[in-house]
Amino acid sequence: QVQLVESGGGLVQAGGSLRLSCAASGGTVSRYVMGWFRQAPGKRRTFVAGIRRNDDSALYADFVKGRFSISRDNAKNTGYLQMNNLKPEDTAVYYCAVRLGPLAVATESEYDFWGQGTQVTVSS
Repeated sequence: QVQLVESGGGLVQAGGSLRLSCAASGGTVSRYVMGWFRQAPGKRRTFVAGIRRNDDSALYADFVKGRFSISRDNAKNTGYLQMNNLKPEDTAVYYCAVRLGPLAVATESEYDFWGQGTQVTVSS
């Protein structure tokens, strides 16, 4: 059983940056694909970014390309989501998740373990 704990959320002005962290325990993060999802109030949870376990190649949702960057530090057993040029529409609870499969996929149901989420609020 892998436990994931997100941190780094908060309140930021539009155009600002935040870096979210996802600390893993009970499992080695390098063995998993890691994904980030978000859920805005009244909306479904949606895929943001994912990183493969073998070559760290990444997949991004179109609405974050060029602004967000996913990475991981295997030595720290932690994944990251660097978010730049934030917009008010990025306001949401952000969740990290891991899956045992080899590919970074955008399908929520394909992920096996989830964190509790961290709130990101972007003011205009």
